Amino acid sequence: MRETDRADALGVLYAHDVTGTGDIDTSDVSARAAHLASGVIEHLDRIDELIASVSASWRIERMAVVDRNILRLATWELLFTDLSKAVVINEAVELAKAYSTAGSGAFINGVLDTVASHARDSTAPDA
Repeated sequence: MRETDRADALGVLYAHDVTGTGDIDTSDVSARAAHLASGVIEHLDRIDELIASVSASWRIERMAVVDRNILRLATWELLFTDLSKAVVINEAVELAKAYSTAGSGAFINGVLDTVASHARDSTAPDA
């Protein structure tokens, strides 16, 4: 997967989150980026529930918008792809370094490490 696919999917998710609309616009991104963003939106309730359950100190709505959507994207990948935990977390941390604050990488890493242990223990239907 190209690095820009994740970044483009993040942009779609960010716009969806900020506008609060039910529709997402994937017309300007690759098919892979559109697939990633659509998968997150399709399973958003389950993803947010899992993130919230492992980040008790941070309510999901209080997280920075970029961080929240990086977590959503990576959680979807952990639940619905066969990518390794290490690859998913590393890619999420790299997105945080590129698009969020200096401390976001450590935050994302910590939350996703816990999400990964929960996600891999559950069975997920195909996306």
